[in-house]
Parts: sequence; structure tokens; C-alpha cells
Amino acid sequence: MPSDESSRKVLVAGIGNVFHGDDGFGVEVVRRLRRRPVPDGVDITDFGIRGVDLMCALGDGHRTAILVGAAASGDAPGTVRVAEPDPDSGGFGGAAVDAHGLDPARVLRLARENGPVPPRILLVACEPSAQAADATWEMDLSAPVGAAVGETVRLIERLIAKELSAERELTPHREGAVS
Repeated sequence: MPSDESSRKVLVAGIGNVFHGDDGFGVEVVRRLRRRPVPDGVDITDFGIRGVDLMCALGDGHRTAILVGAAASGDAPGTVRVAEPDPDSGGFGGAAVDAHGLDPARVLRLARENGPVPPRILLVACEPSAQAADATWEMDLSAPVGAAVGETVRLIERLIAKELSAERELTPHREGAVS
């Protein structure tokens, strides 16, 4: 992390368990993002299933946090959605990423109880396949989820550019399917 808090603009957090098939989607996305050039002020971190570490990082002074993971919402496998937490409940409109207890809504509630969190938080979530949801020890992403990784990397790069832009829209992004 940069030592100057004012330079901490965007945190991209990959969440999920690589040993549970499609649950490793967020980890794979940040792994690929790390291979690409990123602007100053962007921290890309694989949190895996370390919810406490994510909670602490949310208090590190970033202006925006982008949480990336798999979340079942009933869409076709491989569908990627972008959502913001509901200001009243802290939830993500029914999208539940749960990498063995790493539910973003729960992590956000705990982070808010312990201090400030980024003013803008986005969840980029990919619908897992049904067979991957039943996998206990599977390290590969299903075909539709694996196919969504590249476009999700490009989506996050666009979100980062938008967040870093001085001309960023001030209206919140509404939940919706990306693909």
C-alpha cells in the first residue's frame, strides 16, 4: 500500500476460495489484473477468504473499493453484474458472495463499525455455474465463468479509469447485468 493516504484512490479486492471452483473467480480476476499496468493510487489485492484482512483494508483511506467475486443471483452462469451496497442495509441487492463466511455485506458492516470505509464501494460479481457451486475441491473455473474473466478484467479497468477521472459522474451506478 502507498504510504501517503491521499494517494490511495482505488482498492480492487479479489475474494473467493480457489479450491472451490467458480468461487475462485475474484482471485483469478485480480491475478490477471496484476499482470497489467495500473495507474498510481490503485491497489490490487487477492484477499481470498481473509475477511478480516479485507475489513482492515477497507479502512485504509481508499476513495473507492471494488470487490470482485462469484455470487449466485439466478442469472445465467458467467453473467457479470455490478452493484453498490444499499445505503440502508449495506447489502448488495440480493447478491451474496460467501467464501466461507466472507459475505461482503457482513464485512462492510463490521468495517463501518470499526471506522471509515471508502465512500464508494462496488461489487463486481460473476454468476457461478450450478455444477461449480456443488464442487468441494475443484481448482478450475467452469467454462462460462472462465470465459467471463477477460471481459471482467477490462470492465474493472474501465471502472478504475472512471473512478480516477476528475469528470466522473456523481450519480451512483445502478445494479445491472454487464453480459
